[in-house]
Amino acid sequence: MTADKPLRADARRNRDVLVAKAREIFDTGEFFDLRFDDFALLAGVGTGTLYRHFPTREALAEAVYHGEVAALCDRARELRATLPAAEALATFLRGMVDHIDAHEGLARTLATLMAERSGDLAEGSQALEQAVADLVAAAVREGSVRDDVDSGAVMMVLHGIGAAHDRPHWRAEADDVITLLLDGLRRPQ
Repeated sequence: MTADKPLRADARRNRDVLVAKAREIFDTGEFFDLRFDDFALLAGVGTGTLYRHFPTREALAEAVYHGEVAALCDRARELRATLPAAEALATFLRGMVDHIDAHEGLARTLATLMAERSGDLAEGSQALEQAVADLVAAAVREGSVRDDVDSGAVMMVLHGIGAAHDRPHWRAEADDVITLLLDGLRRPQ
């Protein structure tokens, strides 16, 4: 399979089914309990199909990771196009907390699998940071957000929230941190 040649419809469907099933299994945290070949069985495809699309566990993890990043970036663009800039930023950041909360197993599984593939993570992280940068820049242009804080600081807050997921009152604290971040970003009147 080459990047230049588009997949046939049935091959695309099989690939999508494999990625969706892997994402589901990653989310439950059961990924490491399965043999790699089990993904084919659970997705309802043959092992040849699995290996044709994803020769390794890491290749499958990379596809799931890139799918997650693409969905989050799409959400940021959608919010930027449909809401006032400050509201789009706030909605996206609060949605990130929802996403982290709902998909803790997925995040932990991907982090474990992708630890040795920092280049793949960096590419996705850059795309997500660019989506956040675009939201922040729009809010700066709108005049609702300070212009002396960049998106890297916002990303550090999101990473910190994700890394602290084991705290007993994580959800309430995460919501409070987003409120503090948004208050800190607000342009003084």
